Amino acid sequence: MLKLVFVRHGLSEWNALNQFTGWVDVDLSETGVKEAKEAGQKIKAAGFEFDVAYTSVLKRAIKTCNYILEESDQLWVPQIKSWRLNERHYGALQGLNKQETADQYGADQVQLWRRSYDTLPPLLEASDPKSAAKDRRYAHLDQRTIPGGENLKVTLERALPFWEDQIAPALLDGQTVLVAAHGNSLRALAKHIENISDDDIMALEIPTGQPLVYELNDDLSMSKKYYL
Repeated sequence: MLKLVFVRHGLSEWNALNQFTGWVDVDLSETGVKEAKEAGQKIKAAGFEFDVAYTSVLKRAIKTCNYILEESDQLWVPQIKSWRLNERHYGALQGLNKQETADQYGADQVQLWRRSYDTLPPLLEASDPKSAAKDRRYAHLDQRTIPGGENLKVTLERALPFWEDQIAPALLDGQTVLVAAHGNSLRALAKHIENISDDDIMALEIPTGQPLVYELNDDLSMSKKYYL
């Protein structure tokens, strides 16, 4: 049975402040550090031995990955970082308080922006100082690739090539894989793995710092999933 472990990064500073985060490179909160370390301890207790770890280029996911590997005595495991595993880009909502945004636009509209499969948030222009277009970690990308805002559909479209080129081949090679990433990049991949419908994906929530284990068949279809 092929094994894949997802861990959403521990609670970030902006999670704690109830702010839209997206591609903003926010750090872990003290609670988030504790969650990440506990995730590593659970993984060690369950006996998982990773061959490779994948994470995003945002420090809250990178640090979570590091804490997990350190706490499970696997800090030596190769770690591959990709922007394709970044959180979904929340566009012009990034940095705004979720409750204040709901008060302004209505709870139903904000719920659509947060959970809908194909509803885009208000977009951020490339010329905006808050755009990722001038961030050197994305300098190698075609500027047209850098989003001004994403829904889950677009997030899946940019995460899926990484799944097909990196994660899936590692799994098919018999490697045990860790993916430490974000709520929506993991939701997108979960939608693909579990074949979740566009409507049902709205209800899927992946909690921070809780290892989610997938046992997969040889064709990468899901056999079983559970939290540690």
